[in-house]
Amino acid sequence: MRAWERRRRIADCQGAGAWARIGGVDLRRKILSADTLPGWREELRRQGRKLVLTNGCFDLLHAGHVSYLEQARGLGDGLLVGVTGDAEVRRIKGPGRPVNHEADRAAVIAGLESVDAVLIFHEPDACHLIETARPDVYAKGGDYTLDTLVQVERRLLEKLGIKIVILPEVPGKSTSAMLARLKA
Repeated sequence: MRAWERRRRIADCQGAGAWARIGGVDLRRKILSADTLPGWREELRRQGRKLVLTNGCFDLLHAGHVSYLEQARGLGDGLLVGVTGDAEVRRIKGPGRPVNHEADRAAVIAGLESVDAVLIFHEPDACHLIETARPDVYAKGGDYTLDTLVQVERRLLEKLGIKIVILPEVPGKSTSAMLARLKA
């Protein structure tokens, strides 16, 4: 996908669609672009706020995701969620995935009170996101261990001195399990 196409999709997501404002949450302010991330992060630093970063596909949001994001938010003063772009989700999860378009997935995540900002990324790993955001804490769900993290990301996190936290898994809650039940 070309850079202008990514910007257009982000603009579509940030546009004045029916979901641009949910309750008191202005999703346009919560969905960042690669261009706005550095300034947003610098403002957090200026305020002395501790940033937590996590990332994932978040294809079909479920109670496990919500619990995990709430726990991640509790590790700091702000939570940035990297949402994996559609092409990478397809590469990781296979044909037929993602079920929901990246802009929709980002909007749903942005609608959560525990989430301060969302960024859709299109790289095969989150290294550029990690380098740009420079979080204080990197959180992943309990379906991961230090050994099953993307190792290039793990090495970068360790090199930068970023604390890695694996949060407890919510048993029986996963997108794959939901999809299997729908097929049955």
